[in-house]
This record gives sequence, structure tokens and C-alpha cells, in this order.
Amino acid sequence: MEGSRITAQTARRLRWRMSGAWLWPSFAVLTVLDALLINQQPLSGSHTGMVPAMLLAGFVNLLVLVLLAPPLARWVRSRSGSLPKVVAFDRAGVRLLGGVTIVFFILGLLHRDAAQAQRDEFHAQSEAVRLYVAHNAAAQYRRNIDRADSVHSGPGLFRTCVPGDGAARPLCLLVYTDQSPPGIQVDPSREANVAP
Repeated sequence: MEGSRITAQTARRLRWRMSGAWLWPSFAVLTVLDALLINQQPLSGSHTGMVPAMLLAGFVNLLVLVLLAPPLARWVRSRSGSLPKVVAFDRAGVRLLGGVTIVFFILGLLHRDAAQAQRDEFHAQSEAVRLYVAHNAAAQYRRNIDRADSVHSGPGLFRTCVPGDGAARPLCLLVYTDQSPPGIQVDPSREANVAP
């Protein structure tokens, strides 16, 4: 009789532990999913790399668990008094993490058109630079056009530098995308955008 009571009590504890063991696996899976969402549909700008997306997703998920999970767990526990504290925290945390994923998805959708417009603007300036270099630049710049780098300097303005051969200074162009086709002006400063 005593042995069956211990077995029933152990089974009940195991059941509670299993029902309260989803938080950290969910955290890992949803943080990766959130990072993929942010990478595919950035929250700002035209692109977010995978590493920054992972850092942002992990930080937000941890912040939500630290700040919001304890009060939500208390509320969940008040609605079901027999629920152990750890299980209530686990359930609250999993729900909050799911909510964060939904928020990231919605914010990405809301920013989708702006991100696409920025990508289109970059593509237009890139094509304008290629066309300009093909018709107006020395052979060394035509050879190195695939190594060009661009900086978005302000609304409707890019600065794109095409490296020369060896120690030759780059050809830097100011590209105005607020007109169609984009306007191009040679920048008298030949300083590269990115240090070699």
C-alpha cells in the first residue's frame, strides 16, 4: 500500500515536471525562428543579418521572460491554485515567447513595403553606377566594378566607390536616387567608403 502511494506521488510529480519543462526548449526554438523572421522581413532598414537578428531576438525574449513572465505566472497560478509555481512560470513564459514571435512577424509585415523600396533604391543606384562606369570610367575601374561598395549617405543619396588597380585611388560617385534615372556626379574626394 505504501509503495503504491509513493509510486503514484512520484508519477504525479513527474507529470508536473513534464508539463513544466517546455520553457527553455521553446526559448531556443522560438529565438531561432524569430531571428529567421527578422532576417527575412527586417524591422527597419532593408536587411538585417543573421547574427544581429539572433542577438535582437535573444535579447527581447530574455527581457520578456524577466519582466513579464513573473506577473503573468502569478496570474495563471491565481486562476489554478493547485498549479506549482514552476509550472505556472513555464506556461506563462511559453505563451509570452509565442507572443513575441507573433509581434516580430507583424512588425516585419508592416515594414515590408519600406524595406522593398530601400532594396529597389539600392538596385537603381547600383545599375546607374554600372552604366556610368561602363561608358565613362577608365579600364581599371571597369575591371573592378564588382568590388564597388556603397554607403547610403542620406535620403535619395548614395556614395559608391569603385576601387582601382593596385594602389590607384578609387573612383567615388555621388548617386542621386530622388530622380529618374538616378543622377551621378563624381565626388572630388577619392577617399574610400571602407578602409582596406
